[in-house]
Amino acid sequence: MNDYSKMISDLKSINIELSDHQIEQFDKYYNLLVKWNEVMNLTAITEFNDVCQLHFVDSLMAVPYFDFNKKELSLIDVGTGAGFPGIPLKIAFPHLKVTLLDSLNKRLNFLNEVINELGLNEDGGSIETVHGRAEDYSNSKNGVLREKFDIGTARAVANMSTLSEYILPYVKVGGHFVAYKSNKINEEIELSKKAIKTLGGTISSVNNTFLPGSDIERSIVIINKSKTTPKLYPRKAGLPSKQPL
Repeated sequence: MNDYSKMISDLKSINIELSDHQIEQFDKYYNLLVKWNEVMNLTAITEFNDVCQLHFVDSLMAVPYFDFNKKELSLIDVGTGAGFPGIPLKIAFPHLKVTLLDSLNKRLNFLNEVINELGLNEDGGSIETVHGRAEDYSNSKNGVLREKFDIGTARAVANMSTLSEYILPYVKVGGHFVAYKSNKINEEIELSKKAIKTLGGTISSVNNTFLPGSDIERSIVIINKSKTTPKLYPRKAGLPSKQPL
């Protein structure tokens, strides 16, 4: 098995402690990621220490700012890609009920193998994959997952206005949108306030931090779902990114 001592230390600095079983799950995850990445594009980051820091630890950076320990929490990771942050969160908090949504079937094939090999449905909670675009399952006509989740999350490069239109329709009133952003985003937040309010959200906190042991900036934004999202949203595929609210 790979040496996870640095990752273990980094996670302890944000008050996360993993069991030997959880470390083994991360190791299987890493090995599968590298194996599958040889035949399809999952990530440009494959070196062991970089994956640990920039994918695994990064996916858990929301933990100091949001309580994932509550029982019966349901979470949707929209545009999950290679499973970040959804799978690391599920490993760290086995009781979570996780849905991984992605538009590319090849990625879901990879994720389903990860789920099976890591036994992620055997440790409590549940985890499933869903094939579709962000707008597919939360619209007002056939959105079977609309306002069904306690937590919506995304680790994406889209601006907050676009991300909010993707995520907030999935979050039930009283739930939360936990956004992973790469750097300090005060200006971006200001520009997105109207969109967040229109979609039924209220900004709870903007947490600027650093990846442990580095000068890499990260921002974790917590948005509370205070009102039902109007039926107009999300708009049809493509519009949230081309014409942000």
